[in-house]
Amino acid sequence: MADSPDTSDSLPWETGTEGDADDAAPTASELEEAGQSALFGGAEPPPHPQPEPPAESPAEPKQAQAPAAVPETAQPYRVLARKYRPQTFSQLIGQDAMVRTLANAIARERLAHAFLMTGVRGVGKTSTARLIAKALNCIGPDGKGGPTIDPCGVCEPCVAIAEGRHIDVIEMDAASHTGVDDVREIIEAVRYSAVSARYKIYIIDEVHMLSRNAFNALLKTLEEPPAHVKFLFATTEVDKLPVTVLSRTQRFDLRRIPVELLETHFAEICAKEGVAAEDEAIHIIANAAEGSVRDGLSILDQAIAHADMGENDSVTAERVRDMLGLADKGAQRRLLGHLLEGESAALLGAVDEQYALGVEPLAMLRALMDLTHRITVAQVANGEADGPSAEEREQISQWARDLSVGQLHRLWQLLLKGHEEVRQAPDPLVSARMALLRVLHAADQPDPGKLARTLESLAANPPVQGTAAGEGGGASAASSPAIVWEELVEKVENAGQHLAASIMKLQVRPIWVEPGTLRYSRDPKYTDDIGPVLRDALHAATGMRWVLETSDAEAAPSIAERAQARRAAEETEARAHPLVEATLAAFPGAEIIEDSDAPPAAPRNWRRNAS
Repeated sequence: MADSPDTSDSLPWETGTEGDADDAAPTASELEEAGQSALFGGAEPPPHPQPEPPAESPAEPKQAQAPAAVPETAQPYRVLARKYRPQTFSQLIGQDAMVRTLANAIARERLAHAFLMTGVRGVGKTSTARLIAKALNCIGPDGKGGPTIDPCGVCEPCVAIAEGRHIDVIEMDAASHTGVDDVREIIEAVRYSAVSARYKIYIIDEVHMLSRNAFNALLKTLEEPPAHVKFLFATTEVDKLPVTVLSRTQRFDLRRIPVELLETHFAEICAKEGVAAEDEAIHIIANAAEGSVRDGLSILDQAIAHADMGENDSVTAERVRDMLGLADKGAQRRLLGHLLEGESAALLGAVDEQYALGVEPLAMLRALMDLTHRITVAQVANGEADGPSAEEREQISQWARDLSVGQLHRLWQLLLKGHEEVRQAPDPLVSARMALLRVLHAADQPDPGKLARTLESLAANPPVQGTAAGEGGGASAASSPAIVWEELVEKVENAGQHLAASIMKLQVRPIWVEPGTLRYSRDPKYTDDIGPVLRDALHAATGMRWVLETSDAEAAPSIAERAQARRAAEETEARAHPLVEATLAAFPGAEIIEDSDAPPAAPRNWRRNAS
């Protein structure tokens, strides 16, 4: 008498008929629920499937039937971030470079023994680790497949990994397992081969939380693990990992998801959920996500719950802005318009209006900075502006045409400075108002770049001066010159022609000076010919040939004569001062000495003079 049934086609532990086995097997949705519960916690699945309603009797009309199945609303709700977690690499958005690298590595059988996924929160690090585990252990629907970048999702390893119950795929949270003892368990377990999978895979999330001793204990195993073991690490703070660990892993930097890709992804999810959403609302959510898919799905989940309940319920931009505390796009453009047009009263009124609606002052400054950035990008790209609505794109394009590059950069710097002040101010609203008023009034000031170029132009080409009487009753000192006499002498001296400059200061009395022509006179006591020296010096300083003419006409004093006259006038004025007169009367023979850093021409015998 045999212990097993007579029918030996099935295994001993497989009892019952085929129909009974099908009835007792859990459905795909129940398996998926069980996997999610095992990974993330949740309601316990029912121990037995719910009985199906009896078959419809032909004699009974359809109207008489009452629904006996449990309604879907009885199932626990799963948030969008969990419900739409990618199950294949094709569903993993924004990480094409990493997927291409993994596909080539699998195709060429050049698989690393340790992978490190790093990036900001919500870009798919842990999901990527699970997808790699699927790709390496997939056996295909027929059970004969090998590692592939497109796991089938229906074989036993794929299903078990998706449900989080595969015995050879071990997930560990390093935030709660940080010590050497936890790593020692991994080191002891890697010696044993995989039970049913191709590779034994260890997924360690937030690996940067491991202690220094734990990292050191893992180094040897991480460098030379058995052939059947793969390590998959995920972290948001890769700079905290020791260099010795980084050098033993193949690193993938998962990038932030672009706004355009997030908008497309969120629109598809809204369509699957049967939720109507405005394009501008999805654009706002994608911007608020800051490149994180999980953050964006959490905001979208909240926006759907925030929408009105009714026949035409939809996710509107106004509701999303109200939920996130953001300013209305039209109000932002009006605020920037008042700022650019110099309307101070309207500017303060717009700030108070937005603040009354719940918009924080810091958000106002950030919105203005975002508009300024988009205007600058539209101006540089010389194309259509970026914006969710046609009205906004038209306004940004108009500003890009009207404003100069220097104005936009100065506006950005002033707003950035105001943003920092508002962030640190005890009263953000007052600080925001003062910062915006400063930006408004700065528009009246000359552009620093243009001002610098104007000063350089004036220095190179001084303005034309009219005739002026020389000191001491001289005649015309200059007649419409482009270069006045004093500046001409200075140019000659700067050119290294010091002898000529000294002659021009001491001897030359200018009558007429214009580019290329100099008419002058000299004191009769000077009889030498200074023409060749002056011509060479003027040519070296100005680069042009000069015509020199001497004349006996009345001329202005030379530079040295004018300086001597000024000193004589100052001394006369000083002597006329009552205090100086009293001093000279009290000390007969006293001298007035000019205060100068230069040493005296001859040493003075102060003792003899005072006696």
